[in-house]
Amino acid sequence: MESFPESPGREEREAMATTEIPLRGVVADHIRAVNAFDVDAIMATFAPDAYVNDNRREIRGAAAIRRWVEKEMVGEHVTVEPVKVLDHYGDVVVRGRYDGDYDKSGLPEELIMSNYFAIRDDRIVSLTVVFNQASEYEYGDGTDAA
Repeated sequence: MESFPESPGREEREAMATTEIPLRGVVADHIRAVNAFDVDAIMATFAPDAYVNDNRREIRGAAAIRRWVEKEMVGEHVTVEPVKVLDHYGDVVVRGRYDGDYDKSGLPEELIMSNYFAIRDDRIVSLTVVFNQASEYEYGDGTDAA
């Protein structure tokens, strides 16, 4: 039976806290490809068995992701301007200003979406895109939300 790796020690956990980072690697490639409306370049950033959750809709596998990219990203000329990039225990969170030719009914004038990327072997294995609402809660440690 395969076992889970040992949990990191206290010092390692503190070193892995959420930190602001520059946009880089496959996530930078992905954002660049989205803004260039380049379907093939976008697809090259995903693992073959990746999944996307876009606004509570799950899209699994390369063929389905390609259809979503063609119709809803490239087809609607969606652009993403990163406003904050965070590393959280190896996953990457990009808060980005979205624009495009999609239906903007009921959306704020400035639409900031959170993009949660899980990366393995320099490919996106999962991407969750969420329009987060302001929260009255802070993080459990008393610090403000990043």
